[in-house]
Amino acid sequence: MTHELNLPNQPVPSQKGTGHHEPERHETEHKAQQQNNQTTLMIEGAGCVSCVGKIEGALKQVPGVQSANMNFADRTVLVEGAVSPDQLIQAVQKAGYQAKASANNGVDTLEEKEEEDFKYYKRLLRDMAIALSLGIPLMAYGLITGEMSVNTPTERVVWLIVGLLTLSVMIFSGKHFYTGAWKSFKNHSANMDTLIALGTGTAWLYSMVVVLFPEIMPSVARHVYFEATAMIIGLINLGLALELKARGRTSEAIKRLIGLQPKTARVVRNGQEIDIPIEDVVIGDNVRVRPGEKISVDGVVIEGHTAIDESMLTGEPIPVEKQLGDEVIAGTINKTGSLIFEATRVGKDTALAHIINMVKHAQNSKPPIGRLADVISTYFVPVIMIIAVLSALAWLNFGPEPSLAFAIVSATTVLIIACPCALGLATPMSVMVGVGKAAEAGVLIRNGEALQTASKITAMVLDKTGTITLGEPKVTDIVLTSDESKDTVLQLAASLESGSEHPLALAITESAKEKQLDLLTVDTFNTIAGHGVEATITGKQLLFGNEKLMISKHIEIAAFVDQAQSLAAEAKTPMYFAVDGKLSAIIAVADPIKEDSIAAIQRLQANGVRVVMLTGDNRNTAKAVAEKVGITEFYAEVLPEDKTQKVQALQMEGEIVGMTGDGINDAPALAMANVGFAIGTGTDVAIESADITLMRGSLHGLADAIAISKATLSNIKQNLFGAFVYNAAGVPIAAGILYPVFGVLMSPIIAGAAMAFSSVTVVSNANRLRFFKANKS
Repeated sequence: MTHELNLPNQPVPSQKGTGHHEPERHETEHKAQQQNNQTTLMIEGAGCVSCVGKIEGALKQVPGVQSANMNFADRTVLVEGAVSPDQLIQAVQKAGYQAKASANNGVDTLEEKEEEDFKYYKRLLRDMAIALSLGIPLMAYGLITGEMSVNTPTERVVWLIVGLLTLSVMIFSGKHFYTGAWKSFKNHSANMDTLIALGTGTAWLYSMVVVLFPEIMPSVARHVYFEATAMIIGLINLGLALELKARGRTSEAIKRLIGLQPKTARVVRNGQEIDIPIEDVVIGDNVRVRPGEKISVDGVVIEGHTAIDESMLTGEPIPVEKQLGDEVIAGTINKTGSLIFEATRVGKDTALAHIINMVKHAQNSKPPIGRLADVISTYFVPVIMIIAVLSALAWLNFGPEPSLAFAIVSATTVLIIACPCALGLATPMSVMVGVGKAAEAGVLIRNGEALQTASKITAMVLDKTGTITLGEPKVTDIVLTSDESKDTVLQLAASLESGSEHPLALAITESAKEKQLDLLTVDTFNTIAGHGVEATITGKQLLFGNEKLMISKHIEIAAFVDQAQSLAAEAKTPMYFAVDGKLSAIIAVADPIKEDSIAAIQRLQANGVRVVMLTGDNRNTAKAVAEKVGITEFYAEVLPEDKTQKVQALQMEGEIVGMTGDGINDAPALAMANVGFAIGTGTDVAIESADITLMRGSLHGLADAIAISKATLSNIKQNLFGAFVYNAAGVPIAAGILYPVFGVLMSPIIAGAAMAFSSVTVVSNANRLRFFKANKS
C-alpha cells in the first residue's frame, strides 16, 4: 500500500492541466512568505519566567512585529513579522538582555543552542567549584568551632581577608547574578537575579560592617555570614548546571528528528553518480538511494522499486512499498531495492524540515494553564521583596537579641528560598516533552492550547471516507438500467469525474483507466454540493450522484431503489447515473475499512469518548460501515455545511468535541471543533484547518494524542502544584514562622540549596514524560 504524507506548510507540486492547484500555489507562496518573516532569537540573561513577559513585550513594541513567543525552557524567541534581526536584537538589549539571531532562522537552532549550553554548563560548574571551595571550609569551620564572630583585632584581620576572598567569589562566580539584577533595576523590574543579588549582597555587606566597624554593633550581633554568601552562590550555580543538563534531555525528540537528515546525497549528474553535501542538492536533481540508506530530500521515484521505512516520521511500523511515480520523504530509510528519484523539495522545504519547525513552534506555545503561572510570576519577585522587608521589620521589633542579626538572616533567607524559576519552568518543560513525545508517535500538535484541550475531549466525530475507511474506493458493480453498455456508462462517468479529486470520483476514473477507456471532453460541468455533479458531454446531458440529485432533477428511480439499498447494505456506495433525463445505471463503489479502525474506535470508546460518524454517503451504506466498526451513533447524507452544524450541536450538549477528517469539505468542521484532527494523508486544506495532524492514517493516533495530552497536562499540574507548595511553605518558614514554637530559624545556606534544587525537581519530573507509553488496549 502506498500513501503520500502531506504536512502543514508543505508545498505541493501542481498537477498539470487540472487548474485545481492554482489557489494552492498562491497559498503555498503565502506560507513561504510567512516563513521568510520568521526570526528565531537565542536569548542570554533570562534568569526567570518574569523575564519572558519583558522580552516578549519589548519585541512586540518593534514596528512590524506581529507576534513574539519565547520558550523559556530553551531560551529562544520565535518572532513573526517583516523586521530585521538587528532591530529585534536591539529591542532585546534595550530590555536588559542579550540576543543573537539563529544562523539558519531556527532550523539549526538546537545545534547552536547545544553548543552554547555546553559552554555555559562548563562555566557554571567552574563557578560552582570556586564558590564552594571557599564556602564549604568556612561552613565546616563554623559548625566545628561555632566561632563566626568578630571580637579581637586578629579576628578582624582574618575575617577581612575572608571578606575580600568572598568578594572575589561574588565577582568571579556570581557576576551574572549581579549584572542581571542591575540590568533589571535599570529597566525598573526585578527577577530571580534580583533576589539572589539582594540576599547574598545583604549577607556580605552586613558581615563587612561587622568586620570594619564592630564597635557600632552589639557584641552578640558581631556575627559574619561570608560562608552563606559563598555557599549560596556555589549551590545556585550547581542548581543551574543540573537544570541545564536536565533541560537538554527534553529536546531529545527534536534531536532525533534532526538526526534523520543525512549529511550527503548521491546525485546523478552528466551520467555520473557523485556524493555531494545535502545543501548542494537542487530541485530536479536525480538522486540514487541504495538499500539501507536514508532518503536525502523529498522527491518522486523515477526508477526502481523498493520498500521504505517511514516509521520515524509516521509511527507506522510496516515499510511502505514505493514504485514509479510515488513520493519519497527525506529522513525515511530505503529498506530493500535501489531506486532513483527526482528531487522536488530541498532544504527547509522538505516535509522533515516542516515537521521539525512545527514541533518547535508548538513547543514554544503556551497552553492556557501556563498563562496563570506567567501572571503569578510577574508579581512574584516584588511580593517576595516586600515579604523580606516585612520579615526583617518583624524581627527588629519583636525578635530576641541579637534582633538585627535575626532580621538580616530572615530577610536573606526569604530572598534566597523564593524560586520563580520553578513556576516558570513548570509548564514549558512539560509541553516540550509532551509535544516531542507526540511527534515520536506520529502526532503533530500545532500549539499548547490544542495539547491541553485534547485531554478533555468527550466526543469524537469521525468522517467516514478516508478516515474510517482507506479512502481508496474501487468500482465493484455497474447495474445497467438502460440500453447503454457498461463501458459506455463507465467512459461517460469517468469523463465527467475527471476533474474531481473526491475519492469516489477517483475510483471511477481509475476503473476506466484500467479498462483503457479514453476520456471524453467535458463541455459544461457543475458541482451540486452534497448531491453530485451535472455535465454535458458530446451533447448528452449527464447527471451523476445520489438519490436526492435524481429526485431534484425529476429522474425516475423508484424501480431501482431496492437494488441500490441492497448494495448499500453491503457497505458499498451506490451512485445513480442518468443520461438525457433517464436513469442509465447504478454504479457501486466500495471503500475498504482500514485494518485497525475497529480496534482504534474501541480504544476511544473504552476511554469514555463518545464516537460519532458523519458521512455524505447514503444511510444504508453509512449504517453498514458503522455496524462493522462498532459505532452506534452516525449521521448519513450530511452535506459539507451540515458537518459544522453537527459539531456545534454536540458542543451545545456540553461535549468537548474532537473532529477528524481528511477532505476539503471537512475543513469548516475541523475549524469549528474544540480540537480538529487531520489525517496526514489528506488534503492540505484539511491539515491547515486542524489543530493536530496524524502523520499516519491510523485512528490509533487519536487515542495516542488524547493519552499523551492527558499525561502532559497531569505532569504540568504536578509541576505547578510542587512549585506552589514549595514557595507557599518555604517562604513563611524562611521568614521565621516556626521560631516562636520550635525556636528554629532556617539558615540561608539551606535556603540556597532548596532553591537550587527546586527547579531541578520540576525539570526532572517533566523528563519522566519521556518514558510515557500510551496503553494500546
